[in-house]
Amino acid sequence: MNSKLTARAPSPVDWLQIESLDLEAQGIAHRADGKVVFVEGALPGETVRASVYRRKNNWEAATLAELGRESSLRVTPRCPHFGLHPGACGGCKMQHLDAGAQVAIKQRALEDQLWHLGKVRPGRILRAIEGPAWGYRWRARLSVRHVVKKGEVLVGFHERKSRYVADMRECHVLPPHVSALLLPLRKLIAGLEARDTCPQIELACGDAATVLVLRHLQPLGDADRQELRAFAAEHGIQWWLQPSGPDSAHPLEPDGPELSYTLPEFDLVMPFRPTDFTQVNPHVNRVLVARALRLLAARRDERVIDWFCGLGNFSLPIATEAGTVLGIEGSAALVARARRNFEANRARSRMGAALADTQFVVRDLFHMDPVQLVHDGTAQRWLVDPPREGAFALVKALADIHQARAGGSDGPALPAGAAGWQPPARIVYVSCNPATLARDAGLLVHQAGYCCSAAGVANMFPHTAHVESIAVFDRHA
Repeated sequence: MNSKLTARAPSPVDWLQIESLDLEAQGIAHRADGKVVFVEGALPGETVRASVYRRKNNWEAATLAELGRESSLRVTPRCPHFGLHPGACGGCKMQHLDAGAQVAIKQRALEDQLWHLGKVRPGRILRAIEGPAWGYRWRARLSVRHVVKKGEVLVGFHERKSRYVADMRECHVLPPHVSALLLPLRKLIAGLEARDTCPQIELACGDAATVLVLRHLQPLGDADRQELRAFAAEHGIQWWLQPSGPDSAHPLEPDGPELSYTLPEFDLVMPFRPTDFTQVNPHVNRVLVARALRLLAARRDERVIDWFCGLGNFSLPIATEAGTVLGIEGSAALVARARRNFEANRARSRMGAALADTQFVVRDLFHMDPVQLVHDGTAQRWLVDPPREGAFALVKALADIHQARAGGSDGPALPAGAAGWQPPARIVYVSCNPATLARDAGLLVHQAGYCCSAAGVANMFPHTAHVESIAVFDRHA
């Protein structure tokens, strides 16, 4: 609980029965009058007293004040910085809940969102994808703050619901060698002349390299650069410097090893820049990619479109199985890197000669329409992997074409060239937001002629409330 919350005098309420968890990992209870109470720190099945810090007409927000009946799934948090106490780290929300139970709750959250928001029920529930519960976070954005009154520098995640940086000395979701750098980093930054103008360090781990990207608001002097070099040599990391936006990031020393991750099942190596988007959890990502391809079930005589293709995380594995692949992304820089990744793997891989013809193009996927959809051509299968905003414009364009055909002469006009265009027989949708997945699923099922054949979660972020999922949509015959 942070200072903003404790500023209000907490008021105890009667014993509450916790029924479930919401997507922020808050326990949900109902008072006798039906009012909903969201209780931070409470778990399903528990009886608790809570301290209310915010009241609205239909709901209240509270923190756990006293446990009556404790859940058998409650565990002792591994990290000393986790909790509801003042200054607690906000990086994790579920360390007090058994790791296996976290997955079950996320699965339930996915099913609830699909039904309540999209009125969709999957034909079957996929087995959850799990990986290591600790040391999994190969990507992270750490805040840096020189606290003059304390005479020290803090490096870490923010406190719970606060702009302040938590006083972190260890972090168990970071790789152990990175957790061990937290205190040395504090000492390093404190000794820099630029300590007041370095607000952030971004972590990016690859299979053979660890990069720290230092965001600095003013140019670094020679003495500071030398301190960074000495730190890198001592701890076996690389420094990149970022004077402005992400594209400005560049290595302090240009001859360091390249960042990359592997997809061993497909004999693929995926180089990336430390500021590129890649999955936080490489262990789960490998399994997720393999499952997505099994569900996609592309054949050598089929064309596949990978929407929101990024660096080619799915496009390149798809190219080992499909006939042709089209990767589509909104960023020209990402498309250029996806092309380079494809060409590099075709040159080096023992499977390179078998990689299907693969093209990458730039599209504004948040402003898709039926005309553009038809222009990109028929594909028997789609892989859709959007950001948190989802793929509404894409699936709306697909639904509009279906509705135009179903309406005949009384319906909206089909775009030119649509007569020979066919929708995909199967769509595999990878989502990082169950709410936007549910919204898009509702469109696909109720307006575009699909059924949801299967859905399940991937625990990409253990101990957080983040829900990664995968769903399969098949076109009605």
